[in-house]
Amino acid sequence: MSPLSRLRLPAPLRRRALTALAAAVQQDTDTWSQAPLSLVAPASADASLFHVAVDVSYAPDLAVSYTAPGQYLQLRVPGADKPAFLAIASPPSFAASRCEFQFLVKRVPGSTVDLLCGLRRGDIVELSGIMGRGFRVEEISPPDAFPSVFIFATGSGISPIRSLIELGVRANERSDVRLYYGARNLQKMAYQERFKDWEYAGVNVIPVLSQPDERWSGERGYVQTAFLRARHILNPSTTGAVLCGHKQMTEVITAKLVAEGVSKDKILTNF
Repeated sequence: MSPLSRLRLPAPLRRRALTALAAAVQQDTDTWSQAPLSLVAPASADASLFHVAVDVSYAPDLAVSYTAPGQYLQLRVPGADKPAFLAIASPPSFAASRCEFQFLVKRVPGSTVDLLCGLRRGDIVELSGIMGRGFRVEEISPPDAFPSVFIFATGSGISPIRSLIELGVRANERSDVRLYYGARNLQKMAYQERFKDWEYAGVNVIPVLSQPDERWSGERGYVQTAFLRARHILNPSTTGAVLCGHKQMTEVITAKLVAEGVSKDKILTNF
């Protein structure tokens, strides 16, 4: 990373420096953009998850190239040996209007994300171009043809699911949209403040805790077991699904849905 990446500059100086950099420096070169952090803050009660936001107003082409929920990019920070792959949590419309990418990341000691979570607003990071095709929502569209959509997320896998719910799934136009969201306990569960808005938009949010305390009266165990316990009566020709999270969860859910007759191309992932 360039020396600029290691500096914490006042906003006016940072703006001039980035403008000059964009005009005069060929980065490695055509695929990486430097941008300041606009937010670094805990996203869960135990600080195992963090909100991270990046100001991409100096890279407008990058902002508008994010077009589908589920897309991701690479992010580099000073001192890291390799970049981190991060799914974008905010919807594309937010990037276009606010010129900001928001992420939900899991802090793992010694990782690139750990270094990222130790930075502050105004620090400079580098972003790759947008990667992936995102969730192929067109496979479960129009909404009246696929009234039932089951969404499954575990841990930080809820990050691109937020983008999907807030832009792409059009839950209020479907009769049965359910989100099974798994975490160890409420202290490790992000976006709880958004649940009411998601419910209002037509998503039935079902938190599933694998190690809850004695006060928890909701679903216990793992996402896949909670879904199997529910014994849904599926019409496979009008059902879609979206999955993001642990490999075992995605494999079990996919096998169950396919066994029930749901077409595999109606079971969406972003990787």
